[in-house]
Amino acid sequence: LAHNRDLVAQIAELEHKARRQDVLVDDVTIAAFYDERVPADVLSLVTFEKWRDAAERLHPRLLCMTRDDLMRHAAAAVTVDLYPETLPMAGTALPVQYRFSPGHPLDGLTLTVPLALLNQVSAAALAWLVPGMERELLTLYLKSLRNRVVPVPDFVSALLDAAPDRDQSPPAALRTYFATRFADAPPAELFAAVELPAHLLVHIVVVDAAGQELASGRDLAALREQLGQAAQLSFAGVDPAFERTGIVRWDFGDLPERLHIERDGRRLTGYPALVDATDSVSLVLLDTAEAAAESTRGGVLRLMRREMRDAIVRFEKGGAGFAAVALQLKATIGTDALLADVLGAALERALLADDPLPRNAQAFAAGVKRARTRLPAVIEGAFRLLQAIAAEVQGLNQRLGALPKTQARIAAEVRAQRDALVYPGFFGATSWAQLQHLPRYLKGLDRRLTKFAERPDRDARHAEAVDRLWRQFAERAERSRREGRREPALDESRWLLEELRVSLFAQELKTPCPVSFKRLAKAWDDLSR
Repeated sequence: LAHNRDLVAQIAELEHKARRQDVLVDDVTIAAFYDERVPADVLSLVTFEKWRDAAERLHPRLLCMTRDDLMRHAAAAVTVDLYPETLPMAGTALPVQYRFSPGHPLDGLTLTVPLALLNQVSAAALAWLVPGMERELLTLYLKSLRNRVVPVPDFVSALLDAAPDRDQSPPAALRTYFATRFADAPPAELFAAVELPAHLLVHIVVVDAAGQELASGRDLAALREQLGQAAQLSFAGVDPAFERTGIVRWDFGDLPERLHIERDGRRLTGYPALVDATDSVSLVLLDTAEAAAESTRGGVLRLMRREMRDAIVRFEKGGAGFAAVALQLKATIGTDALLADVLGAALERALLADDPLPRNAQAFAAGVKRARTRLPAVIEGAFRLLQAIAAEVQGLNQRLGALPKTQARIAAEVRAQRDALVYPGFFGATSWAQLQHLPRYLKGLDRRLTKFAERPDRDARHAEAVDRLWRQFAERAERSRREGRREPALDESRWLLEELRVSLFAQELKTPCPVSFKRLAKAWDDLSR
């Protein structure tokens, strides 16, 4: 009986997994199983035990039910392979639980994630749920296409047979499949607008080392925003023997890209990193390759600055002409902040440029040697570029101040665009390649003001179209920030927008490449794949 109860519980669990109530046979069928085997004259516990003792000597498993006895024929496809007990995630197997209870907060899948692994969980892999739920998920997305593909079940089967890349999200995989099969793909916004029911979004429970729940929800980005730093700190403590502080020179041997470690019976992958501690650096283990690379860049830069203090010191006051430049930008950026920003960006460019990060003492020494050669030219060039930017900002501010109140709309738009280009920290936040174009973008804003009176209707029409694209970019950028993603292609789209403004409002300044609304649409479509 204990065996049968356990088996009934297992089949009932399959009902939760398959989200069906027709997997386990009913009580009448279970009663019939016993009725077929137990003689009619067994009418009490005493006679039953006497009969069972004799019967099980001949047939030990006479009363043991099988899965076939308990499962309806139609549920034969509900297997453990389709509904696994764990999901491969963050280099390990994380436990998953199932619940079929529409409207309940825990309806669907619940994945338990240790805090130390939170930043390593793949959002794309998570979105695929488990194999047994993929068909329902893909069907829901395809229905948003309004009969573009029929019959949908056959299309889903073909897609799954093509083994989609599960490192892509389901919408991205769908668009890739469409592009491969039809040389065209639905707009990403169409799939993004699909509202998934709760059971098609994994419910994540984040637990500490003792298994106590810290937070839960179905929004991975929100959980990372809430606990991401705590997760990084938790992971950093997995191998105290590796960590070191107070490093002032490269005297710690090689810096491997990854290390495999054991913790609480789990095999974890950690990423060694250098962390800038202002006057020294620390050696730590981080939880993602991206975080390690970003941190190590700052740590290497700190060590190089210490190594090259003698060459750097003469630039720390900003050089000739900086005071005048700082005065031109003072309304937007404080003098000290401006100097720190420009000097920091110029030093990063001079010391690291596009060189690969050094992984040993020899590579570090070679990098220092290269940096000494290029340092003077890079820093002097940076301050010349700053002068050009400041001059354009000053001229633009003067023109804005002279505009009549009747041109308040365009004045507000130009101020917003100026402030999106030049703001506290802009020199370091803008790529070195794009910094070179800032004077032209600012001059383009000035030319737009000059031409506005000639064709205000044309200006308004172009401004409205560009603003739609800008809002689209801003929304995507905010979403990427929340999800902790970096999208180089999104940055490219942002600067294509600036080039589009130049081509529409200041054509005489020219653009380095052809640009149009059509090209922006294609770039956005490529970004959304």
